[in-house]
Parts: sequence; structure tokens; C-alpha cells
Amino acid sequence: MENNNETKKVIKVHKCPICGKLTDSLEYRPFCSKRCADVDLGNWFNQSYVIEGSSSSSENNEDEE
Repeated sequence: MENNNETKKVIKVHKCPICGKLTDSLEYRPFCSKRCADVDLGNWFNQSYVIEGSSSSSENNEDEE
């Protein structure tokens, strides 16, 4: 039996949610690059993403009147 003291590094590859590129980059995870991270941030600023939830209390008060 061989006694191997080398440490094994596991490289996890993930798929960028913006461009779909496979990458092992940890710097901008889950994105592959700063560009894709900035595109995602721009999508949030432009309200391209919507999180569903209950309406605000001011809208509820208008419905009751």
C-alpha cells in the first residue's frame, strides 16, 4: 500500500447563470466574470427580476376603501 501525503484539491465547476459558460472561478461566483456579475446587477436595477410577495400595506388600504 502506497502512503501518499499529497493533498488533493477538488475543483468545483459551475455554470454561469448569465452566459451559461462553465467556470471554476471563485472570484465572481456564481458568475464567470465581472461582466456577467454586472449584467446581473443591472437586471436587478432595471427591475428585470421580480420577487413575488404580498402587496404593500398602502395598496391594501386602498382596496379596503
